[in-house]
Amino acid sequence: MGSYLNPGNKGFQESLNSAIYVDKTGFIEKMNTVLNTRQKFVCVSRPRRFGKSMTADMLSAYYGRSEDSADLFDDLIISRTETYRKYLNQYDVVKINMQEFLSATNHMDEMLSMLSRYLIFDLIECFTEIRFRDEQNLIQVMKDIFAKTKRPFVILIDEWDCLFREYQEDKDSQKKYLDFLRAWLKDKDYVALAYMTGILPIKKYGSHSALNMFTEYSMTDSGDLAEYFGFTEIEVRELCARYEMSFEETKAWYDGYRLVTHTKDGDLCRYMYNPKSVVEAMLRHKFGTYWNRTETYEALKIYIQMDMDGLKDAVVRMLAREEIQINTGTFENDMTTFASKDDVLTLLVHLGYLTYDSREEAVAIPNKEVSQEYVNAISTMDWHEVVRSVEASRKLLESLWEMDSKAVAEGIDRAHKEISILKYNDENSLSCTINLAFCFAREYYTIIRELPSGRGFADICLIPRKVHMDKPAVVIELKWDKAAAGAIAQIKDKNYVDALKDYEGSLLLAGISYDRKTKTHSCVIEKIEKNATRG
Repeated sequence: MGSYLNPGNKGFQESLNSAIYVDKTGFIEKMNTVLNTRQKFVCVSRPRRFGKSMTADMLSAYYGRSEDSADLFDDLIISRTETYRKYLNQYDVVKINMQEFLSATNHMDEMLSMLSRYLIFDLIECFTEIRFRDEQNLIQVMKDIFAKTKRPFVILIDEWDCLFREYQEDKDSQKKYLDFLRAWLKDKDYVALAYMTGILPIKKYGSHSALNMFTEYSMTDSGDLAEYFGFTEIEVRELCARYEMSFEETKAWYDGYRLVTHTKDGDLCRYMYNPKSVVEAMLRHKFGTYWNRTETYEALKIYIQMDMDGLKDAVVRMLAREEIQINTGTFENDMTTFASKDDVLTLLVHLGYLTYDSREEAVAIPNKEVSQEYVNAISTMDWHEVVRSVEASRKLLESLWEMDSKAVAEGIDRAHKEISILKYNDENSLSCTINLAFCFAREYYTIIRELPSGRGFADICLIPRKVHMDKPAVVIELKWDKAAAGAIAQIKDKNYVDALKDYEGSLLLAGISYDRKTKTHSCVIEKIEKNATRG
């Protein structure tokens, strides 16, 4: 057993020993189906702390020949599949973390030289019976081993993209690195499976699209691997029950990553949870920001303050819970080449700061944890009008609870004036202002737009989460150039509150309108008894 050749199962054993382990061994069956096929090259890109490295440890433990891992897997999902025993501990595994070599060297030539030397050292030490043509050549050494043993290797590469993140401007080094990987892996009989993982998809580089043999599974196109990276809703429900934590709060804080699998029977959309944050929240019995402590808001700030046409407007609209249409096709899979705001937003998807719905081709801020990062980033930028609006949102919500209709109208006036970049010409733009004005409401509410109810759709509903049942539910109806009182009448006439028939707390009705002539908002607020809405 070497450091890089057949490193054993210790890493996976530690995962199993952890207080929280969620069984993702079904992923192994997916890899078993592509072993020794043209589909044997797999690249998975996900944000930090989404389980990529743990998966590499799991594959190493399962395939590696150096140790018997049956006792680790016999009670897990993979053990119930037909291929389980066929491939268990049957391969020589090469497992490397590229960040380790990058951090230990000063330039690309040195890094690739160290990588080759260290792998050759392990290979020669293990295969003592083989005579090698060239002990300085990694590719030839692995060819010689395969020629003798007829056993291809499983190659696992973690943090494959670290070079593109740390040497962002060094195009020559990037090309040299891609050429190395292509020469080492492509069209080589000694490869049974090559699994690469990182944050970024494979770099597009003209003729240097060197790794086109890989099938990619990314945040914008997850294929059928979505459920294996991050936690599913079912998995999170089980954890919440075990640790007696509110599922509703967990969902508000950490849900929202929409990964779509396209099948012959239609599209399957999974809402994935950030696993790092969920685990920390369960173990600490406290909701908070955990994942992004590894990547501070400064990283986000770099990208959202770029002077790209429409980027600021897009961020403001997303803070207001809107989705933004984008084209992901022009993104070049690096951190420096941006032709438009769409390229920046696509990068933020891969970094985990946005979620992407491939059916709608639209992005959004996924959850409360990430939304707070945007607020943190903006608070240190020159987006003063946005900062003031976010800060004023708390006071606006309090005014709503106090049924101070004048203060609510004035607060929305201020939000509109401060977010002057929004084109204000219809009810949709009014809705965006309202959502931004009430962004603080997410602390207490599940916010639903266009909620089907009665004989129509309620514009905005604020439904208290279970831990905040002391707060009133709110139904908001918007009117463009019409009286606010008419909005209240519409709520009652079309029975919009019917959607809240199972809600037992207090209920506020709010009608909000905008007058184009006076360029002011007006508001009418009523409190009703729930039993008055039934029947």
